[in-house]
Amino acid sequence: RVIVHVDLDCFYAQVEMIRNPELRDKPLGVQQKFIVVTCNYEARKLGVKKLMSVKDAKEKCPQLILVNGEDLTPYREMSYKVTELLSEFCPLVERLGFDENFVDITEIVEKRLNQLQQSGCSRVCVSGRVYNNQAISLHDMTHLRLVIGSQIAEEFRKAIYARLGLTGCAGVASNKLLSKLVSGTFKPNQQTVLLPESCQDLIRGLDHIQKVPGIGSKTSKRLETLGVRNVCDLQAFPSAVLEKELGVSIAQRIQKLSYGEDDSPVTPSGPPQSFSDEDSFKKCSSEVEVKEKIEELLSNLLDRIHKDGRQPHTVRLTIRQFSSTDKWLNRESRQCPIPPHLIQKFGKESSNVMSPLVDILMKLFRKMIDVDLPFHLTLLSVCFSNLKELPSSKKGSIGFYLKQMSPPPGCGKRVRVSCKILRTEVEDVSQGEQSASWNQNCNRTGTTKTRKLSEEKKNDIKKAGIPDFTFRFSPAGIDQEVFRELPEDIKKEIISEK
Repeated sequence: RVIVHVDLDCFYAQVEMIRNPELRDKPLGVQQKFIVVTCNYEARKLGVKKLMSVKDAKEKCPQLILVNGEDLTPYREMSYKVTELLSEFCPLVERLGFDENFVDITEIVEKRLNQLQQSGCSRVCVSGRVYNNQAISLHDMTHLRLVIGSQIAEEFRKAIYARLGLTGCAGVASNKLLSKLVSGTFKPNQQTVLLPESCQDLIRGLDHIQKVPGIGSKTSKRLETLGVRNVCDLQAFPSAVLEKELGVSIAQRIQKLSYGEDDSPVTPSGPPQSFSDEDSFKKCSSEVEVKEKIEELLSNLLDRIHKDGRQPHTVRLTIRQFSSTDKWLNRESRQCPIPPHLIQKFGKESSNVMSPLVDILMKLFRKMIDVDLPFHLTLLSVCFSNLKELPSSKKGSIGFYLKQMSPPPGCGKRVRVSCKILRTEVEDVSQGEQSASWNQNCNRTGTTKTRKLSEEKKNDIKKAGIPDFTFRFSPAGIDQEVFRELPEDIKKEIISEK
C-alpha cells in the first residue's frame, strides 16, 4: 500500500490568518481559556509554545497577538473543506481530528505506474525529502511506488494551498502508522517519504512508548510498571508475559506497532457520527453555573444539528471533577435516549427543545454529583449521537401513493370521528410509552411496558362503527378506507416506512 498522512501547519492559527490577513507575519496565538492552544511559526521563533499558559506566553513574547479560539465553528468548517478537497482526488480519505487526514492512494499509484511503464519513461524524481537521506533504487518496485506517492502528496499540498490558502506537511509510507510518524520529520510546509529500509530507524528513534500512535496513556502507564519505556523495550519484551498482563489482542497489536506493522485500513469518515462540544474552566461549583454552561453548549450544538439535517437519538453528559493527582483523566459520563416527542422537534422547533434538553442533562448531572455536597468541576461536555435521517415518504414507496385524501361525500362525519378517536389513542398511548420508556432508560432499570387500549375506549370505537384494529395499523397520512382493504404484508410495509 501507499498511504499519505496530511498534517496542516498550526491549523487554528492559519485559519485565523485567513480570516484576518493583517495577522500574517505577526506573532499570533490562539487562546482558549488561559491556554495558548496553538501559535504560528513567527510566535514559535520568539519562544512561544503550544499549550503554554497565556501568562508565560506574554512574558516570552510581549508583542504576541492573541485571538479567542473557543468557538470552533470556523476551524470545523475549514477542516471539512480540506477533507472534501482530498476526496476529489481519492475516495479513501479518513479524518483524524480537525487538521489531519489519511489518504490511501494505492490505486492512483498503480495507475500512474502502469502509465509510466507503457510510456517507457524511466526518469522519476522524488518530491520532498527522503527520511535518513536514503538512496532510492528505481529498480525496486516498492521504492518506485513510494516515489510516485510523493509526487501525488505534493499535488495534494499544492491544491490545498491554491484553493484554501493552507500549508501542511505530508508523510508517505506503506501504512498509516509510519506515514503519520514520518510526516512531522520536517516542518513546516514540507513532506517526507519513508523507504522500508529506514522503518526501524524511525520507530526506534521515538524517545517514549507513548509516542507510538495507538498506544495511549493508560496502556503506556501499565507498560512502564513492567519496565517498558521505549520501543526497543517493547520489541524485546516476552510476548507471553505481555499477553498475560494486557490480554492477547492488545499485546499482539502493540507489539506489531512497535515494529512498524499496521494493517488497519483507511476508512472514509463520511458525515460525523456525533456532535459534541465541551467547556473547561478552573472551577464550577453550583447547579446554577452548571445549568448556564449546559445552555451555552446546547446553543451551539443545536445550530450544528440543524445544519446537518439528521436527528440525534441519544444525549450524553460528561463531567470532569477536580483532582490534584489525575488532572486530565478524571472524567465520568452518563447518557440516555432522547424522548421521541423531542426528537421530532430537532431541525423544526429547535427553540422548543432547549428547555427540556437542559432538564434531561441536569438529571444526568445529578446522577453523577450529589448536589447537597460541595463539588468542584473543571469540565462539562455534551454529546449528541445515534444520528438518523429524517423519516419521509419517498416517491416509489407504497406510502407515497396512499396519502390521506379528502373524505368522500356522505361519509365525512364517519371518517372524521374514526380519525379523531384513533388519533386520540395514538397520542395517549405514545405519550405514556415515551415517558415510561425514557424514565426507565434514564434510571437504567426495567424495560418499556406497552399500554393497551382500555376496554371502555374499545367500546367507543365499536359504537362509532369503526373496525376493531389497533392504532398501529392506521398510520397517519394514509387514507383509512384504502388501508383497510390492503393485504397484511402491504400494511406491514407501509407501517415499517412510518
